[in-house]
Parts: sequence; structure tokens; C-alpha cells
Amino acid sequence: MPAPLFPLLLRMLSARLLLPAARLARQYLVPLLRRLARRLGSQDLREALLGCLLFVLSQRHPPDAAEASPVDRRERRESPGVCWGLRKTFGESGVYPEPVDEACCRCLSLSLSLSENRLLGTAQAPPLPSLGIRYKAVWLIFFMLGLGTLLPWNFFMTATQYFTNRLDTSQNVSSDTAELNKDTQASAAPAAASPERNSLSAIFNNVMTLCAMLPLLLFTCLNSFLHQRIPQSVRILGSLVAILLVFLITAILVKVPMDPLPFFIITMVKIMLINSFGAILQGSLFGLAGLLPASYTAPIMSGQGLAGFFASVAMICAIASGSELSESAFGYFITACGVIILTISCYLGLPRLDFYRYYQQLKLEGPGEQETKLDLISKGEEPRADKEEPGVSAPNSQPTAKSHSVRAILKNISVLAFSVCFIFTVTIGLFPAVTAEVQSSIAGSSSWRDYFIPVSCFLTFNIFDWLGRSLTAVCMWPGKDSRWLPSLVLARLVFVPLLLLCNVKPRRYLTVVFEHDAWFIFFMAAFAFSNGYLASLCMCFGPKKVKPAEAETAGAIMAFFLSLGLALGAVFSFLFRAIV
Repeated sequence: MPAPLFPLLLRMLSARLLLPAARLARQYLVPLLRRLARRLGSQDLREALLGCLLFVLSQRHPPDAAEASPVDRRERRESPGVCWGLRKTFGESGVYPEPVDEACCRCLSLSLSLSENRLLGTAQAPPLPSLGIRYKAVWLIFFMLGLGTLLPWNFFMTATQYFTNRLDTSQNVSSDTAELNKDTQASAAPAAASPERNSLSAIFNNVMTLCAMLPLLLFTCLNSFLHQRIPQSVRILGSLVAILLVFLITAILVKVPMDPLPFFIITMVKIMLINSFGAILQGSLFGLAGLLPASYTAPIMSGQGLAGFFASVAMICAIASGSELSESAFGYFITACGVIILTISCYLGLPRLDFYRYYQQLKLEGPGEQETKLDLISKGEEPRADKEEPGVSAPNSQPTAKSHSVRAILKNISVLAFSVCFIFTVTIGLFPAVTAEVQSSIAGSSSWRDYFIPVSCFLTFNIFDWLGRSLTAVCMWPGKDSRWLPSLVLARLVFVPLLLLCNVKPRRYLTVVFEHDAWFIFFMAAFAFSNGYLASLCMCFGPKKVKPAEAETAGAIMAFFLSLGLALGAVFSFLFRAIV
């Protein structure tokens, strides 16, 4: 047939057949497709239709026996690269197509298109240029939440100089009392240094630690058992708002003259409040991080370490400013308010990130529901699922409910839980009740005398504690099942005699062995680094020793034992200070 006949035949075919078909399609088929598209807006319906199509194709091309082995299925199920849509369509124990990149898990709507790409043989996923930034955004938000968790306690702890000076009679009397003291100056002069007021200043560090750690333990315990009854957003957001209000009240009271005893009581009440809400925030946050990969617990621990560093730098800047104590303290607490507001803003933006929503959806998808969907799609997978998990005859909710037993979870993480408890018992027993009483032996009358405790005690501790916490982001040695981890935790007990034998003043029983400032700074650096690194390891490994559905409960239990260690350390701080 000559070549010019082809265009002629095509024109005739289009005029006789294609054009009438196009008119009919535009008149009847297009409205029908629009209505069908609106109905297909439901994610469940789309995935059900896709599942039926994939089931038909799988019957025509059954998978290899080696590919469908239990080991292969388990590796694919645990792989973070398997898209959420494929998990939900094929079930938790099903045989997935070739795992796609983790970028495919951006949102639920992409699961359909990615699965269709696999069916059509498309090798590349849709371009997602901003996904890496969103992953980093989740990391930074958890970092900010960790910062907001310990920032209130660190700001109160670092400002001990302000609080002890306010307890002094000459700095903290009301206007009426000041007028009375002016009229009766001669007779009231001996009473100005009353034992009661001096004792309030002397016991401030110990009482502050005790009032902080006991509510922390109590509310962390309540959070461990009631975290499933109160919505997560209420616990986290409500705690942050309450802490913000306490800091606003603290900043306002800087300008209000008060007598020492009422000021002491109000300060202790505020410390109890911020640590009560901080316990709820911390337990909820570690439970939330337990749903994500283990690397997302590290930014929380790192943020908590930076909270102390931030508070120490703020206090040093306040001292270096040379302004009055009330002015520097006011700016100090207002700065804390600004950081808490920033933390609240970060948390409000967390649910908008697709990476976070992906792991939240994995929590909602229980193993029983996934296996049920698998049975609806492919009946042939049921016997292989039984081989993979012996003892489970039918997918139901009983094994899931049993797995959430607190006692069973505690048995799995008992070594890590008691390790983190021991770490913070030693840390809080010495810091700051003992370490804040160390005096410089080389300062004399120089300005180093004013900066010694803020720099050598608080800044050194917080820098090396933060470095230890941050190191777990790149190195996690020893492993979660290694015997080296509890051995290193027990070895931290050596810091008790080392720090007690430094130049602590006043002292009654022990002699000074390590008098020079360099010894104290070296001990504080090692003490802080071991605290941050080992505690962060324990908190990272805890939720990963249990099933994914139990990770949030395990994280809350680990937070409870962390708070238990803080409370025990506050009690032992009285003993450690007394034997000096």
C-alpha cells in the first residue's frame, strides 16, 4: 500500500469513528468519571480497589517461595522504606513489592500513586524536593521540645544566687517593713541577721532540689499509667502553657518586694508546679519519641542538655552586664518565657509534617487490623503468617492487649530502667547541692570569684552533659544488650568521693584532697559527660527493646524511672552534704 494512503485512511477513520466516540464520551462518560472521582476521594475505597487489582495480578504471577520466606517478610516489614500505603494494602505480614524510598511516605495520598507506579513499572517516585527539610524539621522540633522540658528547672537552679540574695533581709523587705526598720534601726540591727533567715538561705539548694524532684516523680508515675486516657496534645500543650504562666509570674515577682519567708514559700511552690508539669511533658514526650526511630530520642536528650547550657550562659551574661540584680533577673526570666513560647509554636507545627503523621498512623494500625486486611486481599498468606509467628492462630486483639501489660514491658526494659535511675540518683545527689558549694582556691579577690560557680559548676556541667547526649546521635556504644552499659553506669559511683573531697565550704568532717580549681573542673567535665551519654543511651534503647505497639508505654516507664532517680538523688543530696 502506498505511503500517502495512510494519512487518508486515518482521516476517514477519525471522521467516521473517533469523532462520534469523542462526542459521546464528552456527553456521557466525562460526567460519570467526575462523579466516580468524587467517590474515589475516600482513601479506603481507593486502596480497596487497588488491593483487588493487585490481588488479581498476584494470582496470575505468584511470588517466589524464597521471596515469600518469613525472614524476607520480616525484613521488609521492619524496613522503614516500605510505604505506608503498601503496608496498609498488603498487611503487616504480606509480601510487598520492591520497597520504595522513605520519601514515598510523605502523605497518605501518595500511597496510591506510588503503588500504581510499581504496577506500571515506573522506577522513580514523584519528586519531593522539600522532604529532607521536613525530616530535619521533625528533628529540630523534638530538639526544641527537649529544650523546653528542662529549661524551667535549669533556669531556677542556675539562678540560685538571685534567690539566696532575695532571702537576705536587706534585699528583700517590703516597703512597710523598710519604714519600720528605719524608725527602729538601733534596736532592730541585731535582729537583721536572724538565724531563721540565714537558715533559709543555707538550705535553699537542698530544699529546692527536693521540692523539684518529688513532684516530678509523682506526676511522672501518674503519667505512666494514665497517658492513654488523656489526649497527647492536651498533656504536652497544657504543660507548656502552665510552665509559661509560672515563668511570667516569676518575672513579675522580681519587681515585687517581699519578706524572706513568704518569698521562700512562693518560690518553692513555683518550683513544684514547673516540675509537676515538666514531668507530664517529659513522660509524654519520651512516649511520643518511642513511636519514631531510635534516632529521634537523641534530639530530646540533646535539647535537654542545651537547656542547662542556655540557662548558664544567660546567667553569666546577667552577671557580666553589671546591672542591678533585679533588672538582670527580670530579663533572665523573660528570656525563658520567650523560649517557651517558641517551643509551643514548634509543637503546634509538628502535626502538619508528613513524616510525623506517617509514624502516628503506624501506631494506629494495629497488627490485627493489618492481618485482617491481608486476609481480605489474599487468603493464601494466612498459613505463612502462622509460621512466622507461632502460637498466634487467628488475628485478634487479645495478643495486642496482652502485650501492653506494664509488668511485661518493665521486665523487658528492667536493666535500662534501673540504669537510668541510678545515673540520675548519683547526678542529683551531688549536683547542685554539693558542687554549688565548692569555692575557688586561686581566685582571691579577683572577678573569677564571682564567675567560678557559674562557669566551673553550671556551665561546665551543662556543656559536657550536652556533648554526651549529642554523641548518641552518631555513636551508640555499648549496645542495648551489652553488659558494658550497666557496668559503666555503676562505675559513676566513683564521682561521689571525688567531688566530696574537693574544696567544699563549709565542711566539718572530711578533709580537702583536691583543692585546686583544675581538679574540680576536670571532675565536673567527666561527671557531666558520663551522665549525658549513658542516660541518653538508656533512654534511646528502652523503647526499642519492646514491640512497636508498646513503644509509647516503654518510653513513659523509662521517664518514670528517670524521675525516680531524680527524686532519690534529691534525698541523697542531704546525706552527701551532711557528711562533708
